[in-house]
Amino acid sequence: MSDKMKYDLRGVSASKTEVHEAIKGLDQGLYPKAFCKILPDIAGGDAAFCNLMHADTAGTKSSLAYLYWKETGDLSVWEGIAQDAIVMNLDDMACVGCIQDIILSSTIGRNKNLISGDVIRTLIQFAEKFVKKMDAHGIKMHLAGGETADVGDIVRTIDVGYTAFARMKKSDLIVNQIKPGNVIVGLASYGKATYEDHYNGGMGSNGLTSARHDVLDKIYAKKYPDSYDPNTSDLVIYLGSKKLTDVISIDGEDIPVGKLILSPTRTYAPVIKQVLNKFKDQIDGMIHCTGGAHTKVMKFSENVHIIKDNLFAPPPLFKLIMEEAKTDYKEMYQVFNMGTRLEIYTDETTAQGIIDISKSFNIDAQIIGRVEASDQHQVTIHSPEGMINYQA
Repeated sequence: MSDKMKYDLRGVSASKTEVHEAIKGLDQGLYPKAFCKILPDIAGGDAAFCNLMHADTAGTKSSLAYLYWKETGDLSVWEGIAQDAIVMNLDDMACVGCIQDIILSSTIGRNKNLISGDVIRTLIQFAEKFVKKMDAHGIKMHLAGGETADVGDIVRTIDVGYTAFARMKKSDLIVNQIKPGNVIVGLASYGKATYEDHYNGGMGSNGLTSARHDVLDKIYAKKYPDSYDPNTSDLVIYLGSKKLTDVISIDGEDIPVGKLILSPTRTYAPVIKQVLNKFKDQIDGMIHCTGGAHTKVMKFSENVHIIKDNLFAPPPLFKLIMEEAKTDYKEMYQVFNMGTRLEIYTDETTAQGIIDISKSFNIDAQIIGRVEASDQHQVTIHSPEGMINYQA
């Protein structure tokens, strides 16, 4: 069965074609190539300032957390879900230079018959803990409460999202101006950053539907029918060979498969803060490789050929997904970050300084590619199995 057919049967999309079609023609804000939509200063009415509002969720990762919690009783996996939902906002906003005074409001919809008050408490309390941890790195966020609703008729287990708002000076913005001559600094999504408590598999919050169903054993379909849509064909439900508690050894540490996939989405905000403090004027673009993964940059550039010929080797988690799903590299690099989740476009001299900052946080970084002029807007990836080309 083709990957496209599996996605269609599961009701998901790696490219979000229908969503992009729905919003085509809408106002793109003050700077269409900025990674987040930038609005005039509606809040303050000052032409020197702008407003940002961003919304995102942990996606179907919460369904995997539900499985692991039910199977093991481990509430800590819900802490990762709170972090996922916050970071999917925080790091998108950081890509336009916004890392200060971000107001966060949560929206949680749960099925009360399945999700206990302990889960809600864990989600809410960890959000405060995470905000305090980031504050210690100079990243200022403010929790403004939110809405928690019992909506079992429309949510099978739980959906966790955040909306973020910020006001900042236009002069502090990073607006993507990716151009020929740029080199691309890639920051690793895996490993253990100085501000992380455990090894991070690098999953982020994209591709979880595929990862969950392609890696985990069919037994979970029978044990936890609430973890998937009953309208979905049985042909694409839990096709893998792994149990949640099967162990994989990485760097001498035994990690359960479920927790490896559930690794909290890493924030790069502490790194980005230092990069902006030192090299803001040398940054021509920042791309958070989320939906669309390594093709995402095509939405924020034009008339260039993005060549990624020195990517990190795919870390263990993505090798596991490939082995279980029998998915080819072209599909993998379009769905998963494959070990690189942040790209910074700059000059070669500045690149080394950015790499040094990243490594000071124990996050591996390297020049992963370059930008060339081109009449055909495209991305080329040098994968372990040869060159892959994507065209706009």
